[in-house]
Amino acid sequence: METKSWKDIKDTVYGKKGTERRDELDRDFESFKIGLLLRNAREEKNLTQEQLGELIDKKRTYISRVENNGSNLTLKTLFDIVEKGLGGKVNISIEV
Repeated sequence: METKSWKDIKDTVYGKKGTERRDELDRDFESFKIGLLLRNAREEKNLTQEQLGELIDKKRTYISRVENNGSNLTLKTLFDIVEKGLGGKVNISIEV
């Protein structure tokens, strides 16, 4: 039995990079990753979702949605969460 890499599996199931289905998978993964990073940062600061929400004037349910899937997160809200809520700094990179 041949062992396939994760990249090979993604290429086979979702198509190569640049195809619509694959690009959507990659975007969804990045959104999920942002949510995880925010959750980890919040937990390192020993804040509850409720406390973080109060710091940035958002409801706990909104913080929960962002942590579970950051896909509808605006840049303004991302900066608010990280800078106002967590006392951190956002670094964004773009690959072309």
